[in-house]
Amino acid sequence: MTREKILSVTGRACAAVMLVAALALTFTISDYYIFNRISEFGAFAAAQWLKKAGLLLIPAAIFFKNKKCADSAKYIIPVAVIISLCTFGGFFDITKTAETPAQEIYNSINLFMPKWLHITLFAAESAAMLGACAVLFITYGFKVEAKSFIYLVAGIVAAIPLNIFENFFDINAIPQNSFLRFKNFTVWHLAAILALIGATAGGYYFLRNKQRDEQFRWLCAAAGALLLQYHSKDSMVMGDGYNVYNTVFACIPLFICNIGVYVSALSVFLRRKTLYATSFFVHAGGAISVFVYFGKDSMSNYGIFCSYSILYFCFTHIFLFMLCVLPSALGMYKFRIKDCIIPLIYYFIVIVLASVASAAVTGYSMSLGLEGDDVLMPNYAFTQINPLPFEVPPVVTLNLWGYEINVLYILGLYAAYVAIFFAFYGFYRLFLFVRGKVLGAAQRRRLLREETDGGLYDPADDEAALTVSEAETGGEENTEPHADKN
Repeated sequence: MTREKILSVTGRACAAVMLVAALALTFTISDYYIFNRISEFGAFAAAQWLKKAGLLLIPAAIFFKNKKCADSAKYIIPVAVIISLCTFGGFFDITKTAETPAQEIYNSINLFMPKWLHITLFAAESAAMLGACAVLFITYGFKVEAKSFIYLVAGIVAAIPLNIFENFFDINAIPQNSFLRFKNFTVWHLAAILALIGATAGGYYFLRNKQRDEQFRWLCAAAGALLLQYHSKDSMVMGDGYNVYNTVFACIPLFICNIGVYVSALSVFLRRKTLYATSFFVHAGGAISVFVYFGKDSMSNYGIFCSYSILYFCFTHIFLFMLCVLPSALGMYKFRIKDCIIPLIYYFIVIVLASVASAAVTGYSMSLGLEGDDVLMPNYAFTQINPLPFEVPPVVTLNLWGYEINVLYILGLYAAYVAIFFAFYGFYRLFLFVRGKVLGAAQRRRLLREETDGGLYDPADDEAALTVSEAETGGEENTEPHADKN
């Protein structure tokens, strides 16, 4: 083996171990518990934040050979690892105080990872980070460019622990009717919609003139940030709770948008046609639907606009929507109506699995002696708790592990989401039609000017003319040869 090959294999192995260990560590209470208790954990929490930025920078440096990410990681991340190893204190002993018998049962479920395994994973992640940084030193040398550290800043921002803002307020001291509370059809609801529109449009205009490989790298970076923030919920659910959920069972990715995180991320990592189609047709419509209606207030407890629950919800759904639509908008993939067959079958399987899994979790909690509001309702893909303002009569029911599933509601739910998917696709086609007409009119005006003023033209008109053919063919041209893989 050549020196380069050895370094490549070693770097990839270290990065893989680091990512696997980091993923497993999210299923511990302590992983995110520390960030809204900065006064207690101080330097250790800061070091852990930098290590989470390293989870984005190191893979970019090793798997995508990005020297700027390597420059920004190889000096800072080892320092963060060393600080965390010297200041962890009571990190491995964090538990929650049970105030009720039900909470004691919840805590026993959440503390399924033994302390020795927690320490082992923490040590493995730290060692793998140091090993990966050593490979980067050997590969790129000790010299760095100062401008590369902008990538460190970007990594820190992308990995920001969203519960860090809870250091500045006590949610229990804020009344339920406070203006700061996030509810449907309030100014904060409008702000979330505007953030979705702004982020998607901004992402498109930022990427549209870049080379295809650079577009791909940016989308992969967005997917990495999405996965990192998505898995922060694992620790939050078990520690401080997320929304109305507080056990590890709620981390099973069977919400339509939960599983969409993986599908959309894999679609840009692997550039597969089937994944692009599923991401665009199913998960884009699913992600945007929640911005129209967030569900009944009685089902949710988002807190105030800057609490973890709402920040996490908006961040992950905005990034999910962007990853679902930008590959198509940028011409990496063109969705055709025949491509909806596999996604429709896929979503039917998902909703059946979600129904069975939710009934199993609820039945298990009932077997533990939990009753009433203490019974665990994971509500995967809204298969148990109806978010609509009207009830569906239980005409046909199926008893699974002592819990009755409303079959008519599940089938209606599937049909409703399919309608949303096709409505989203219809709006997409309407947008392309209107854009084509507008750009076609711009081209006709340019030709008329050329006839009347001797051929004078504005260079901006050339871009409009080039875009007309794209709009007439659906707005995308598949220029990525391996995007057509099935």
